[in-house]
Amino acid sequence: MSDTNETPRQDVYSRITNQIIEALEQGVKPWTQPWSAAHAAGHVSRPLRHNGQPYAGINVLTLWASAMTGHYAAPIWMTFKQAIELGGRVRKGEKGSPVVYADTLRRTETDEATGDEAERFIPFLKAYTVFNVEQVDDLPPHFYARAENVRNPDERIAHAEAFFAATRADIRHGGDCAYYNPALDFIHMPAFEAFRDAQAYYATVAHESTHWTRHATRLDRDFGGKRFGDDGYSLEELVAELGAAFLCADLGLRLEDRDDHAAYIGHWLKVLKGDKRAIFAAAAHAQRAADYCRVSAPPKQPPRERRPSEPTRL
Repeated sequence: MSDTNETPRQDVYSRITNQIIEALEQGVKPWTQPWSAAHAAGHVSRPLRHNGQPYAGINVLTLWASAMTGHYAAPIWMTFKQAIELGGRVRKGEKGSPVVYADTLRRTETDEATGDEAERFIPFLKAYTVFNVEQVDDLPPHFYARAENVRNPDERIAHAEAFFAATRADIRHGGDCAYYNPALDFIHMPAFEAFRDAQAYYATVAHESTHWTRHATRLDRDFGGKRFGDDGYSLEELVAELGAAFLCADLGLRLEDRDDHAAYIGHWLKVLKGDKRAIFAAAAHAQRAADYCRVSAPPKQPPRERRPSEPTRL
């Protein structure tokens, strides 16, 4: 029987957290982006609105998870109304995917003791439904366009090299381990040639670069993790995973699983099942980390304009 005290806002948290948990329980990480160069827009890889603007934060994860479930190659999503406005029609029986936006409600309250009025701002989270373009018929042709070529993964990728160099992170190469050393503030990477392909190398740099943003002189992120497997350690690893996914998506790279990440799935499930807001917090921290890495000299990206109904980027 459902909890009659459950609020709509809590239900949004539960719905999306349960979607992520379901994927993890099947051994699938929904932040390993599900589409490739099969679609002409696949080089962007983040889920896109109908106008080409990318989603961010938790909406990236929930739409990636929906794309995996629906086996969609296209990264483009729109509301039922937007589909109609573009001349399309959502096929009968298609199920939409939830996305959310954060806003604040302004309320004037009167102090019972003094009679003074004061404004109070109450944050809330609201969900709405979108459909992948592969669920919609009769849209303009460019929504269904296919890619024409695929990058050679064994060559160094110039724009990725430039991006990570522009962060000015201290990246050192050698040995056979990839890690971020917070005490000495440097990233250690095996040689480029040691990776099975270029995609795996840059995905690992993106992961460690997300860890690099945690330093006190940058985003000062500390979940209190002391040892492998505790909640703080697992949450930081989850942030690094999501941050790498966001960065790879923005750079048009494929996020590849690292062998050591399979061990984290059980720990992530424990954290998410214990706190339905944890994935929202992790996605927000990951978004801030990705944004921090992009500040110096980002590659070409679509403009990030907020639409009126989404005043806070998620």
